[in-house]
Amino acid sequence: MQQEKRHRPIGVFDSGIGGLTLARAIKMHLPMERLVYFGDTAHLPYGDKSTAAIQAYAVKICDLLIRQNCKLILIACNSASAAAYELVREYVSSKAHVLNVIDPVVQYVGQEFSGKRVGLIGTKQTVNSNVYKKKIDELDRQVQLKSLATPLLAPMIEEGFFNNNISESVIQTYLSDPALNNIEALILGCTHYPLVKEQIAAFYEGKVEVLDSSELMAAHVGEVLEQLDLNSDQLAGEDHFYVSDYTNSFEASTRIFFQQRVHLEHYPLWE
Repeated sequence: MQQEKRHRPIGVFDSGIGGLTLARAIKMHLPMERLVYFGDTAHLPYGDKSTAAIQAYAVKICDLLIRQNCKLILIACNSASAAAYELVREYVSSKAHVLNVIDPVVQYVGQEFSGKRVGLIGTKQTVNSNVYKKKIDELDRQVQLKSLATPLLAPMIEEGFFNNNISESVIQTYLSDPALNNIEALILGCTHYPLVKEQIAAFYEGKVEVLDSSELMAAHVGEVLEQLDLNSDQLAGEDHFYVSDYTNSFEASTRIFFQQRVHLEHYPLWE
C-alpha cells in the first residue's frame, strides 16, 4: 500500500505558467516524481483578485488534483499561498499533504539574514496580505522586511516579455524604488519572477542575494517526501499539464519555459 502511495503524483497549481519554474526545479531535484500541473490561465493574474475569488479557484483546482490521486499538493503561487493555504489544507484534509511556497523562503531568510534588511517584490495580493512580514516577524530574528508591489511583472512574463528591453526597463524602474534601498537580499515573491532572475541579479551587480523560491521549494519538497516516506523510487508514468483556458501562444510559452515539449490539456474550472 505504501509502495503504491509513493508512486502517486505531486500536484502543482498556479495562476498561469509561473509555477512551471517550480515544476522544472522539482523535476531536476526529484527526477523520479511524476507531476500533475494546473495553470489557471482563465483567471490570471491572481495578484489583483480578491481573497474570496482565489479561494474559490483553489478549491476547484484541488478537486481535480485529488481526483488525480495526488499524494502532495503544492500551491505554486504566492498570491494563492497567502489567500488560500489554510483553507486548502482544511479542504484537502487527509487526502493529500499540502505545501505553500512561502514557508521555505521565510525559514531560509530567518537562518541566513538575521538582523539584516531584506527586500520583497510580489503581486499586490501577496504584498498587501503582509504574510511574509507576519511569518518573518514570528521568527524573532530582527529581519527588517521592505516590501514593494510589482504588479506589471507577472502579466509581462505571461505575455512572453522577459529577458528583453521591455522587461529590462520595467525591472529597473521597480528596483530603483527607494523602498528597496540598502537591502542585502531580495525575495522573488512570485513564481513567475525566476524567469527574470538574471536581469534582477544583473541590476544588483552581485551585491544583493536574489532568493529564488523554486530552488528552495524543490529541496523542501524532497525533505517532506522523505519525512512522510512518500518519495518515489521509479517514474510511474508521464507528467500531465492542465490549463483552464487554452491558447497556442500559451503552449509555445510553456515549451520555452519548461524547456521541453509539453502537452496541455484544456480543463475549464466552470462549464
